[in-house]
Amino acid sequence: MPSAALLALAENDGVKQIMLRYGFSKGLVQRFIAGDTLETALVAARRLQENGISIALDELGENISSEREAEAAALSYRHGLHALDAAHLSPPYLSVKLTALGLDLGTDVAAQNLDCLLAHASAIPDAFVCVDMEGSAYTQRTLDIVRSAYAEHGNIGTVLQSCLRRTDEDLKSLLAEGIRVRLVKGAYAEPPDRAYPDKTEVDCAYVRQMHELLRHGTKPAIATHDEVILREAKHQIREEKLSNSNSEFQLLYGIRRDLQESLAAEGYLVRAYLPYGSAWYSYFMRRLAERPANIGFVLRNLLK
Repeated sequence: MPSAALLALAENDGVKQIMLRYGFSKGLVQRFIAGDTLETALVAARRLQENGISIALDELGENISSEREAEAAALSYRHGLHALDAAHLSPPYLSVKLTALGLDLGTDVAAQNLDCLLAHASAIPDAFVCVDMEGSAYTQRTLDIVRSAYAEHGNIGTVLQSCLRRTDEDLKSLLAEGIRVRLVKGAYAEPPDRAYPDKTEVDCAYVRQMHELLRHGTKPAIATHDEVILREAKHQIREEKLSNSNSEFQLLYGIRRDLQESLAAEGYLVRAYLPYGSAWYSYFMRRLAERPANIGFVLRNLLK
């Protein structure tokens, strides 16, 4: 199934309800999602840490439709932050989505909930919050909120997507401001006037931006499973004598565990993006669209 079709299904409520109704989640998503609850996510986090891998904890959920839901999401993020600290699971690192904090209800709603979360994070040594980048309709508002929050708190960074045509300029600006960046290829269906339609163009953009991020970034995060690109990143780190401890490789929970462990064994800081929660459907479908090999895994489980 083409990636574009899978990305369309990620936003299809009818398909979502069918998958939920027939219980596909238990057999299929456990490979990619660390359970329904914070407790199950913490178990997975401890296992990763024992293998030398840090985590970025993300409670799944996006595009909430009421201020009450946004406040509940902010409270749940705070619980995750404090649970990581209490469990001594590395310096706490959260990934959050602004649409879960109320961005669809208004910039002020999301910014206020994020500000409260960052205030809690400031009380925990080295705690960090990374704001995920969602579809391109949210890019500018996300960057505006992050810049304002960074000026106030400092313990925040964000994600840039190489597939977007604007990313070179956004990266240049964020690097100049000292804001931490996680670089990804992008996992949303985007129109060609906003995003490169060809995978080769996306890969070229990623490598170009990665070089700049590693060279000039503050604790840059290289988020990819592409082994060719990872080799290029390691080569740059060696050739330019960059510190392994000043950058990190970020990979998705449940995908290429062997690669994660081998990078950690080589002395690199590796962080697994660790999602959990019942709102798994859209995230799961985007993972399928990113990597065709995952589709075979799903189909085998469906046949069973």
